[in-house]
Amino acid sequence: MSDMNAMLQENVKKRRTFAIISHPDAGKTTLTEKLLLYGGAIREAGSVKSRRAAKHAVSDWMEIEKQRGISVTSSVLQFEYNGYCVNILDTPGHQDFSEDTYRTLMAADSAVMVVDSNKGVEDQTKKLFKVCKMRGIPIFTFINKLDREGRDPFELLEDIEKNLGIHSVPINWPIGSGKDFKGVYNRQTKMIELFGESSHGKAVGTSVTGDLDNPEIAALLGNALHKKLSEDLELLDIAGDEYDLEKILTGQLTPVFFGSALTNFGVRPFLETYLEVSPPPAARSSNLGPVDPVSDNFSGFIFKIQANMNPNHRDRIAFLRICSGKFEKGMTVNHVQKNKKVTLSQPQQFLAQDRVIVEDAYPGDIIGIHDPGIFNIGDTLCQDKSQLKYDGIPMFAPEHFAKIYTKNALKRKQFVKGISQLSEEGSIQVFRRPNVGVEELIIGVVGVLQFEVLEYRLLNEYGVEVQRQPLPYRYIRWIKTDGPFDKKAFSLPMDTLIVEDEYEHPVILMQNEWTIQQVLDRNKSARLEEIAERE
Repeated sequence: MSDMNAMLQENVKKRRTFAIISHPDAGKTTLTEKLLLYGGAIREAGSVKSRRAAKHAVSDWMEIEKQRGISVTSSVLQFEYNGYCVNILDTPGHQDFSEDTYRTLMAADSAVMVVDSNKGVEDQTKKLFKVCKMRGIPIFTFINKLDREGRDPFELLEDIEKNLGIHSVPINWPIGSGKDFKGVYNRQTKMIELFGESSHGKAVGTSVTGDLDNPEIAALLGNALHKKLSEDLELLDIAGDEYDLEKILTGQLTPVFFGSALTNFGVRPFLETYLEVSPPPAARSSNLGPVDPVSDNFSGFIFKIQANMNPNHRDRIAFLRICSGKFEKGMTVNHVQKNKKVTLSQPQQFLAQDRVIVEDAYPGDIIGIHDPGIFNIGDTLCQDKSQLKYDGIPMFAPEHFAKIYTKNALKRKQFVKGISQLSEEGSIQVFRRPNVGVEELIIGVVGVLQFEVLEYRLLNEYGVEVQRQPLPYRYIRWIKTDGPFDKKAFSLPMDTLIVEDEYEHPVILMQNEWTIQQVLDRNKSARLEEIAERE
């Protein structure tokens, strides 16, 4: 084995790339900050809750995020811990921005699911979990907010299994809850970790360890908590699922950790166990078969495009997930879809607002590359001249639609440019009625709040004020036929509309779910699909 290949293998082995998913307000951004705190990437955690605070969550950078106190875009954050190089893909918690999360999950090797101990599994968590399940990636669960009064831990485990259809194995177990939350018992090391004061969650907390029979630990817990813990552990041993690494790695069993991100309780044990158990980057599916990460050929795919991250420079960044080989600054690669050479001269990595120029990077890493307007979501870049293409990132069905017009006809050029760029980012989907001009665009989004972000960004980044006319449609299906699509021969109920997507594929918009079956009954040779492949 060459020295170069040995170095590549070593770097792949130490990489961990995961997305954090949750329902809004489960504490995902707070957990992200605390992981960065342990990794030494930040010295003090910012205030996430206070919207008027001078500091905002380090992973929220867009102005509208700071004003609303929510995450609407995915951030990429990297740090090192215990010899591992960790890439966190922090995703929007708000359900209106879930399509960005769906795409981001395509770039992750595992997922961390944050669950509020008081609310349990919520609707948004279910949707995101489905995408993880679709990919078969390992899912680690962090049950958060143990410092507040919440549901019984056994009830929470049952909730995960019933609502998500996945078995769970608690790695640690909480000792008390709410005001009486003292720490956790690690079932693998059979050690108790009690937590000291932690500067209100702003600094790294301290812990005291000892086993269940240690008189000092028993005294610290008190009789009631010590007895309850002993009984809980006995019940878990009898009735709980057994630890099975193979099932964890194939997404059939989720390891569960209890803690409180706000006060740092349980964050370090979670991070350390996650790093030991979770998988490094694995082979990726492509049109040429699985691609080994330790292959000499550098390759990767674009899963996200973000325009105007720096308003002063009006720049546009494409986020590339490296899948194989070593990346080196200044290398020339083949843009497979466009069949042209591209030089990657200013590659960047991010810590929220801060950017660092990268000299080299390895499989599992995410780098930002300057996009002069040539990249699309799902594009493959590779070093050799093969026609390697990674599996495409699908378009997910929007749920809200509106006609968008520019108020000022003189701004039409900027309007079209803004819509086009935001569409390429994947934050909106654009549809047109056949044979109707560009003046009438139909915009589809997963959540209504995306319309507000669209209007805000068109005004602030492109200087265009727009009008929005909501449409009554709630369901969309891509029409598939064996031959060319013939609109005249296609029988439609009254409350539907035929449009085309950006690839000129026929799409049907419907007001009611039952209309879907009606369309199929009238057009026996047609198929209707909820997810479409990008070209």
